[in-house]
Amino acid sequence: MFAAAISKRKTHLRVSTLLRHYYCSSCRRPFSFTTLQGFRKIHLINSVKSIPIGAFWIWPFFQILSYYVSSHRSIATQTSPSHDMHDRILNEILSELENSAISCEKICISKIDKLCSAGDLTTAARLLRSLREQRIFLGPQAYNILLQAAGEQDDTDILLHTFKDLLVFCNSIKSASCQILAKALVKESDDVFLLKFVREVSELIIPISAITLNRIIFAFGEFRQIDKALIIFEEMKNLKCKPDLVTYNTILVMLGRCGQVDDMLHKFAEMKEANIAPDTISYNTIINSLRKVGRLDLCSAFFKEMGERGVQPDLQTYTPLIDNFGRSGNIEEALRLFDEMKHRRIRPSIYVYRSLISNLNKMGKLKLATKFSNEMDACLSGLVGSKDFKRKKR
Repeated sequence: MFAAAISKRKTHLRVSTLLRHYYCSSCRRPFSFTTLQGFRKIHLINSVKSIPIGAFWIWPFFQILSYYVSSHRSIATQTSPSHDMHDRILNEILSELENSAISCEKICISKIDKLCSAGDLTTAARLLRSLREQRIFLGPQAYNILLQAAGEQDDTDILLHTFKDLLVFCNSIKSASCQILAKALVKESDDVFLLKFVREVSELIIPISAITLNRIIFAFGEFRQIDKALIIFEEMKNLKCKPDLVTYNTILVMLGRCGQVDDMLHKFAEMKEANIAPDTISYNTIINSLRKVGRLDLCSAFFKEMGERGVQPDLQTYTPLIDNFGRSGNIEEALRLFDEMKHRRIRPSIYVYRSLISNLNKMGKLKLATKFSNEMDACLSGLVGSKDFKRKKR
């Protein structure tokens, strides 16, 4: 029994070493490329035999290996240029790395870019795989070049495989990659195809998958592809990476922006039923969207709910309320909200002052308008400007 325990411990150590090697590689920790002699192709699949059956704790690794095998088989079976071209380019890269002062990444990206410009996407995809087998892990730029080219050529197979490779072998997926993917899938009308892709992404690396799907939803929203974004959102409810606060806020913004206020309110109620607490962004989206359709009564109701839930309002909460109450002739309520905002030590914006001054003038309250005009001029340098409202990248 003691010998069996020792044997099992050694097996687990081999697996642990393998996992550490894989994750270090996938995170692209620095490698020395000063010499390439001794580099050997590393086939992770060959090491699966050392993993004991029933080792539940390595499930994510099996998911990655499963993806790794299936995706590479599908790429390999596509019609592609001769292997000679691929081998020649790979040898050129290895030779240049030995004799050139140019960085590894620049050399590889240059080759991939040339292949994509020539329309040879299959060879470019195979080259990326071969570089990984040589323990040369490139950053997102190389994958984005191939993503862009695949999108332009409507090659969805290479597009989706490259995106999943990017997710597995880089630290994270940036918004730029999701934008390329969403733009390429704008014309895709097969919902089943999209759902299959979403499920595959969700099974790769769970924490990163949730972030990635949120960014894909956001990217589809930027291209006004609300139906596709909602398909992904609804499918996430059936996956391990469930919709979170970011997911719901993104959906609320999209629906509010296109005037689907009823659907937006439905998703907001659904969000609370799922025990996801709305934050300031959630309420600001609701209030601002309702303001655009003239529902000041609901704006006030949600502003009150915001306070009852202990969610702190900010400048973007007060701005649409002050503006619309002023425009509707309820200048007293606009002034009350303005005073409340300053009492909360929320720095006013130039826009809020100008809105108040304009509405006061329209109401014939010239003396009060002059007072606020002088106040605005006195603290002009400390007011929030348009640059402070620029949307941050997600």
